[in-house]
Amino acid sequence: MSLRIAVCGIHIESSTFSPHLSGTADFDVTRGQALLDRYDWLGDPWAAEVEWVPLVHARALPGGAVEPAAYDAWREEIVQGLADGPFDGVLLDFHGAMSVVGREDAEGDLITAIRGVIGPEPMVSAAMDLHGNVSPTLFAGCDLLTCYRTAPHVDVWETRERAARNLVEALRRGERPHKTLVHVPVLLPGEMTSTRVEPARSLYARIPDVEARPGVIDAAIWIGFAWADEPRCTGAVVATGTDAAAAEQAARELGQAFWDARDDFAFVAPTGSMDECLDAALKEGAARPYFISDSGDNPGAGGADDVTFALERMLARPEIRDGSVRAVYASLFDPEAVAAVGHLPVGAPVSVRAGGRVDARDPGPLLLEGSLEAIADDPDGGRVVSVRIGGLSVFLTSRRMQYRLLESYRLLGVEVSSVDVVTVKIGYLEPELYEAAADWMLALTPGGVDQDLHRLPYRNLKRPIFPLDEDAALTFDPR
Repeated sequence: MSLRIAVCGIHIESSTFSPHLSGTADFDVTRGQALLDRYDWLGDPWAAEVEWVPLVHARALPGGAVEPAAYDAWREEIVQGLADGPFDGVLLDFHGAMSVVGREDAEGDLITAIRGVIGPEPMVSAAMDLHGNVSPTLFAGCDLLTCYRTAPHVDVWETRERAARNLVEALRRGERPHKTLVHVPVLLPGEMTSTRVEPARSLYARIPDVEARPGVIDAAIWIGFAWADEPRCTGAVVATGTDAAAAEQAARELGQAFWDARDDFAFVAPTGSMDECLDAALKEGAARPYFISDSGDNPGAGGADDVTFALERMLARPEIRDGSVRAVYASLFDPEAVAAVGHLPVGAPVSVRAGGRVDARDPGPLLLEGSLEAIADDPDGGRVVSVRIGGLSVFLTSRRMQYRLLESYRLLGVEVSSVDVVTVKIGYLEPELYEAAADWMLALTPGGVDQDLHRLPYRNLKRPIFPLDEDAALTFDPR
């Protein structure tokens, strides 16, 4: 049977506590064959005899809420593309934690617009991040929903393939799947729910066995997104199946297991203030390289990427300032500072204020006085420079980026293995950094993705919710 399936999505994770706004320039947009080329499974036998119709896919590094005009333009492009139907199905490739300025439940708004043009008959399958959110509106509009099963996310493309395969198989069966949603009133940062460690490791390890049961198509667990203040932000479990009772049992079981483990979640690494982390890193005999996560301003979760608090604390250490300790700070987003020094010859003295232009919390812009150490063009950060101050290399970028790949350090002349201390704006260490680190700590620094959720000014969450409320409780009202 020949099928016609549209492919589209808007993929971003948005912190409503970050002053950064995500606009069109922050997104990489693909259309046409370039969009289809992202999926290497299109030539597999199960995907044969399917006409995959690319509409538009926009993807950005996590950031602040999306500007309405950017979102509206991509939503309209998706709607107009779907108007050229008919379609048997839609593959939605998105994150699930997008916020749009002045709106609530952006993905719910998107699925509503999609259903408004395709109607109730075509099937919709969503591939999502496990840090996304499943609102009642999104759940109602989709026939199949699945998400990553690892954090850090090493199964992104497998998840997209699973969502597509489940959609094709359901369409060929000609039967709409049964589905069950259980909301779990838990809201935790990703750094407490990594699948590298317990209890998330065992919780997610249960999924393949549950999914293999007769009558079950897919089972998925969403941690939810802690840095957006919306009612939909909470843990969730969705199970889909060819048998309604089997799907409901799977969702109830995994939802209960998630709830039962709530007190066991802990940070994936030792934590402390920035000064406490520096004390550990600079202690005689500390393993090298020693990594410190500047977690509160992590651009990989939506931080502005220019809070200077952690850098100021590093510059206050005399052993770093005098060069006794070799250190790296990666990085500060500041295109103005890059432009001010990027035309100078390497080795030239520099004096430039950097950081604190987007998220101006204390101490705000810092005066960096040193020498221009390196200049490069980074595929993620654009024009980037390194300013050397004593033993410290301070990376400045023209675009917000996360220094998660060792090659990005090499572009600025740094072999991480030869450095004593690396402070990086990140949460849990991504795979390459995790392998490179001899030891590490997670600094509980200020920023738009503050790890201490009790410090965040929530107003719109559905309460009670763990760990913010002692009276939170799991109740089964499966949809």
